[in-house]
Amino acid sequence: MDERAVAQLAADHDVLYDPVLVDDMPRLMTEAQRAEVLIVRNRTQVRNALLSALGRCKVVGRLGVGLDNIDVAGCEARRMRVIPASGANALSVAEYVLASAMMLLRAAYASTPAVAAGLWPRVPLSEGRETAGQTLGIIGFGVIGQTTARLAQALGMKVVAFDAMLARDAPAFAQAGVQAVGLNELVANADVVTLHVPLVDTTRGLFNAARIATMKPGAILINTSRGHIVDLAAVAVALRAGRLGGAAIDVFDVEPLQPSAMLQDCPRLLLTPHVSGLSRQANERVSFMIADKILESLK
Repeated sequence: MDERAVAQLAADHDVLYDPVLVDDMPRLMTEAQRAEVLIVRNRTQVRNALLSALGRCKVVGRLGVGLDNIDVAGCEARRMRVIPASGANALSVAEYVLASAMMLLRAAYASTPAVAAGLWPRVPLSEGRETAGQTLGIIGFGVIGQTTARLAQALGMKVVAFDAMLARDAPAFAQAGVQAVGLNELVANADVVTLHVPLVDTTRGLFNAARIATMKPGAILINTSRGHIVDLAAVAVALRAGRLGGAAIDVFDVEPLQPSAMLQDCPRLLLTPHVSGLSRQANERVSFMIADKILESLK
């Protein structure tokens, strides 16, 4: 979080910012009892004992958009407002998605070790695919999905989208120039599938082995949503079998990700430590958005 935003809030209110205390639960619980404002990222679980300790808290600010680590109903029952940073990191995530798609479609950018060692894998790497003309399937068409669609169209991609919460004739699709399709149709026909959905009962395990098997041969899967939505073991199996053309995974069931033999030397796999929504610019936008909204709420 941008320290200027913290200072602005802390000048007049008792602010508890979780990265300082997330690994010190006893102190976190003690500090929570006097906090008027709690600001969290994704690691702190605002539920059960911590939620009960927030006796003076009026607002919970989420430095991001996912709320699966917050008992929203429990907060509201205690008259605590929960404020996510909706849209503030959309561009950062969208750029991550398109950069990952381009790298995996072209398949040439992992050749540094071979070329530096004196090898010349020019023939196998000459069959990479251009981004223009490929079909991008977006699952979840909120702010991030719509931003991703705009960037993809600028690259010449055809974009289709599915959102369980939107009817196919919802204005958002037409306004973005995007074709709304069913989930099964999207999965079967998209060259690149990117996920932008919250972790709820209906999305948990959404991309299991069975669904991955229905993806277009050579398709690429990108997950920047939540880890439990994609079966990572099934992704690894599909990559090793040559069914998937690539995968970029930024979120995991348990973070940090534990060492895994199935992921070691897995072909066409990009793993990043939950950073798709993080950049210098996005961090500043998120921080000041939350600070401004919290100050407004406290007034």
